[in-house]
Amino acid sequence: QVQLVESGGGLVQPGGSLRLSCAASRGIFSGNRMGWYRQAPGKQRELVASITSGGTTNYADAVKGRFTISRDNAKNTVHLQMNSLKPEDTAVYYCNTVPIILFNFWGQGTQVTVSS
Repeated sequence: QVQLVESGGGLVQPGGSLRLSCAASRGIFSGNRMGWYRQAPGKQRELVASITSGGTTNYADAVKGRFTISRDNAKNTVHLQMNSLKPEDTAVYYCNTVPIILFNFWGQGTQVTVSS
């Protein structure tokens, strides 16, 4: 069964931290580059961070130096450590492959709200 299950979101004050987790089925995770995407209200979904199966990472300029992506290949999980959060980081966060392999297949996402 193909699945992507995101968790760890919540409400946090500016400057705070959150750690997101994604549990993926082995078929979609194994050997693939994985990424964290986000979609803010009224905006298109964007890729913010990605990591290859070998551990090479890439970040969008907006989160570089604040977010860290990691993965556990034994557990088919990918994480996103988010520090120094800003109100503009408010969005629903999703994990998926990079590029997208399964057309229009997404998990439920996890809401991150940064507000005082």
